[in-house]
Amino acid sequence: MPFLEFFAGTISGALGVAVGYPLDTVKVRLQTQSVYKGIFHCVAKTYRHEGFHGFFKGMAFPVMTTGVINSILFGSYSYALHYLTQGWDKSKKASNAQVLAAGCFSGLMQVFASLPTDLVKVRLQGQTSSERYRGPVHCVAVILKGEGVRGLYRGGVPYILRDVPCFGLYFLPYEFTRKALTATGKDSDTFAVLVAGGVAGVTSWCLATPMDVIKSRLQMSGAGGPEYRGFLHCIRVSVREEGVRVLFKGLLLNSLRAFPVNAVTFLSYESLMKFFSVHL
Repeated sequence: MPFLEFFAGTISGALGVAVGYPLDTVKVRLQTQSVYKGIFHCVAKTYRHEGFHGFFKGMAFPVMTTGVINSILFGSYSYALHYLTQGWDKSKKASNAQVLAAGCFSGLMQVFASLPTDLVKVRLQGQTSSERYRGPVHCVAVILKGEGVRGLYRGGVPYILRDVPCFGLYFLPYEFTRKALTATGKDSDTFAVLVAGGVAGVTSWCLATPMDVIKSRLQMSGAGGPEYRGFLHCIRVSVREEGVRVLFKGLLLNSLRAFPVNAVTFLSYESLMKFFSVHL
């Protein structure tokens, strides 16, 4: 039921964004701005100057679009896994290699759909006032006017290097953990899906954070952040000025955010698919 898989992915993606957005805003600011001394300083300063609303800057756009992007992620993963297991002994579970390959494919598919959205999200989150962008539509218009369509795909190289391998390692620990917590011959319960989803999120972000830092910095280049000539220049300058540890800025926040966000995402997706299979 391809349509139902895409629909379930849409709903679960929107829920995941809503749960994790405040921490995502803090993470983006820590990665792209040097004015913050740490997590708590960033939270305090954001709240003091912008109020509670400051943590949700630009959320409407990703909520509306990430659902669709998530549907592409889950739908392409299901398609790829089905393709890779054709002729496979149905009494056996998909192999780890098949799950990994399907995850990498789904990561690549969602990159092409989500990069412009992610760029707008990062720029709205990164601004501490409304001087540059008045909202997502205005942000897109300014980027197109100043940089052309190519500007919407700024940071594409680290985005691909982040998401393709990381989504391979997104579904793999999920399947492994869920199976480990599920009795043989029985369906996974809520606890198993929640824990498996959380573990999947934390595992993938541990690998993704270095490229996430470079991606965010390239996306903010020329929009309030330092100017970088490209992917390698950004890495060289960042490491030279702040040391290797700069590549792991936001790792703690990514991990703290990833567990509840992905637990909710997977639980809502699995619950919706189970509901559809029973009632439709």
